[in-house]
Amino acid sequence: MHKSLLVSLSLFTLLFAQQPQTIKIVDKPINFGKERIAMTKEYIKQHYGKNVNNIRITPKIIVLHWTAEISFNKSFKRLQPQKLLTDRKDIAKASALNVSAQFLVARDGTIYRLMPENWMARHVIGLNYSSIGVENVGGKGNKKDDLTQAQRQANIKLIRYLKGKYPSIEYLIGHHEYRQMEKTSLWLEKDKGYRTVKSDPGKKFMTEMRNATKDLHLKTPPKGR
Repeated sequence: MHKSLLVSLSLFTLLFAQQPQTIKIVDKPINFGKERIAMTKEYIKQHYGKNVNNIRITPKIIVLHWTAEISFNKSFKRLQPQKLLTDRKDIAKASALNVSAQFLVARDGTIYRLMPENWMARHVIGLNYSSIGVENVGGKGNKKDDLTQAQRQANIKLIRYLKGKYPSIEYLIGHHEYRQMEKTSLWLEKDKGYRTVKSDPGKKFMTEMRNATKDLHLKTPPKGR
């Protein structure tokens, strides 16, 4: 093959590899009305010491989760209301604001956007003001990684989409790693007694995600804790 043709093909391959992957996202909004926005502002003030006019964030972290529920409908319904459900006594004292996430990934790999990507969601202690949360339907009983291959591929695509759209993103972490971020400047939680123990989505899942997106050079949390 002619040398110039080989060079042209190599350049084409490089340019093609740098193009963002196509991704299908289905909008399925949760209830994020005036009450939830007001509670989010109050949460930001109480926990992060910031008085804000809006709840927009500059994303710097992607946080991957599982819902600990195998049903998509049940998972969605837990995130949908504006106020926290009565069975969340573990975090109720911190705020009545319901938990949420920007994305929910179904068992078949369908990616649902639940709210504006750059609005703050309550999904991870200490880091909500700079993070985008991705919930995956699964992790039954909150004990083991039962996330599907379709979900794994969807998460890889979503990580790439988010990093391409928000160059400000620096970190990729699992929910179970969140306390390691206390060592960084992104940790804002003022209440030293507000912590929970998390196991999702686990070391195996995060290793797969990091291996598949290593070219994005996303940071892991500092070691320890």
